[in-house]
Amino acid sequence: MADKTHKIRAIGLFSGGLDSILAALVLKRAGIEVECISFETPFFSASKAQDAFGATSIPVHVRNITEPYLKMLRSPRFGYGKHMNPCLDCHALMLKIAGQVMAERGFDFIFTGEVVGQRPMSQTKPSLRCTEKAAGLVGYVLRPLSANLLPVTIPEDKGWVNRDDLLFLSGRSRKPQIALAKEYGISEYPAPAGGCLLTDATFSRRLKDLFLHQQEYLVRDFELLKTGRHFRLTEKHKIVVGRTQQDNHKIEELLFQKDGFEKGDVILKVSGFPGPVGLIPRGADKEIIYKGAAICAAYSKADKDTKTNVTVRTNGRTESVTVISHLPERYRQQMI
Repeated sequence: MADKTHKIRAIGLFSGGLDSILAALVLKRAGIEVECISFETPFFSASKAQDAFGATSIPVHVRNITEPYLKMLRSPRFGYGKHMNPCLDCHALMLKIAGQVMAERGFDFIFTGEVVGQRPMSQTKPSLRCTEKAAGLVGYVLRPLSANLLPVTIPEDKGWVNRDDLLFLSGRSRKPQIALAKEYGISEYPAPAGGCLLTDATFSRRLKDLFLHQQEYLVRDFELLKTGRHFRLTEKHKIVVGRTQQDNHKIEELLFQKDGFEKGDVILKVSGFPGPVGLIPRGADKEIIYKGAAICAAYSKADKDTKTNVTVRTNGRTESVTVISHLPERYRQQMI
């Protein structure tokens, strides 16, 4: 039975989505002292969780886990999903880190907003058991929304949580959650669509290319994957070319972030015509610069099949190269 002198405390994985909000509120209503942790990397942010804080009045702590996440992402134990999404390994890593927080700060158990059967790969009963086992937390992970469909956890066995206060939701229907949200007075919450870039086909293709051709990374390398068009020039070189003025600003902005600038970065811009900013990260020789300049010219407003001047900035120097502005189709096979 629970020690009446000890206030039971739980730390939850908090995405800011409706399920994680409801899981926290179910436990809070059951008398548990609840706090949450939300993780961020270049592939997903904690912004939804922070936005949801006002609706719940539950403390939400944000932790950047980029370093351990990248180590896992290069070689996930359980493999990838349809794209570069290592869902089981991702959940296991988050649980493991939450377990460390639990031990450091004296929480009694962990909870999540997972619902049995809602996601075909990561939220089956075997998958839920798999992730908590991989995290070394068997029995210490409570899923309040589906607890009555799952084995009894340590918090329930010890009497910290009454199983009658927990739910038995399953499947992909959102109707029970929406009804429960009304009961709790929650009227605004994010759509259930995921915010992880690793499930995006284009981003995943670019990430595979990055892992194939580089061994070391800056945060800006991953931010660049979200921006513009990418072309593989050689095994060691690629160019990022802005699609829009917004892309152009983003590329230049990333160059001057705290860890953004790299010695040798080559910045290209067509002279005299509207067009993209091009970036060849970490430098290149004249032949590679010429190839990159030709791609920038192709995606500019410069007249086609004519000589076009492209400004080249690198290591504080500015010069100009002249290329022929071809049609963009010429370079489509090099696009990542």
